[in-house]
Order: sequence, then structure tokens, then C-alpha cells
Amino acid sequence: MHASPRPAPPDAPAAFAPDITVAALVARDGRLLMVEESVRGRRVLNQPAGHLEPGESLAAAAVRETLEETGWHVRLRHFVGAWLWTEPVEPRSWLRFVFAAEALSHDPARPLDAGILATRWMAPSELRRPDLPLRTPLVLVGMDAWLAGQRLPLSAVQYL
Repeated sequence: MHASPRPAPPDAPAAFAPDITVAALVARDGRLLMVEESVRGRRVLNQPAGHLEPGESLAAAAVRETLEETGWHVRLRHFVGAWLWTEPVEPRSWLRFVFAAEALSHDPARPLDAGILATRWMAPSELRRPDLPLRTPLVLVGMDAWLAGQRLPLSAVQYL
């Protein structure tokens, strides 16, 4: 017989629950696939990325988000890493799982997610410009790990 979990006391702090997100580093001809999006009225650049949906594996989420945001069908090749970041202005945290992917085919007629303004292929050096508005520091952190050769097998991240 299992005991029912006790409810938290009314004055107990809320459990830490970061947003779980995925991102895809899609490289082709020395450039990375990026999305230009509107976030809180600002135009920013990001890798194709988004939230994990209930019942979805991290790998499936990365493939889905890339298609929805760019129209590109991709095949994941490696797991690059996971990073936790807390926004300094707003008390909100993200746990981001980054994958390296290969571009397979593009569907230019596919409508892109709301908020996506454009897609661009950009050289990593372009993303370091100080005047370039990146969505979060996670954009460069994942890219830098990948550029440094950090590649783990896809089996490093499992869905049970």
C-alpha cells in the first residue's frame, strides 16, 4: 500500500520549475540556420528552438521546432549539451537542450510559427557582433560548445 503524498504547507516555497526547451544547431556551408523573431516587441536572433511538449522526447521536439520555425526538415546528428540560464530581469529560468542537426530538405511554402519574422543562414562570427540582438546568452553558449567540438551521442539523452 502506498501512502498518498502530503500536500505542501501553504507557506512552503514553490518548487523550482525551469522552462524546458530545445534548440537545433543546423550547419551548412559554414553557416548556421537562425531565426529572426519578435519577442516582447524586440527583433532578436535565435537558433530554431522552443518548448518541449507533453509526451514528446527532447530529440523529437528539436526536429519539430526546427520544421515549425524554419520549414527545414533535419536529422539530428549529436547532442551538444544542456544549459540552465536564469533571466536577470524576470525571475524565470530555462533549461535548454542543444542538438546538432543536418539539413535535409526545405519546404519554402510551409507557414512558419507566429512570431518568426525570417530565417537566415549566418556565419558564427556574425553572431558575435555586439550590436546583434540575441534572444538569450544560450545562443552563443551552445554554438561555442559545438564549435569547440563538443558532440555527444544522441543516446546521451533518453526518453523513457
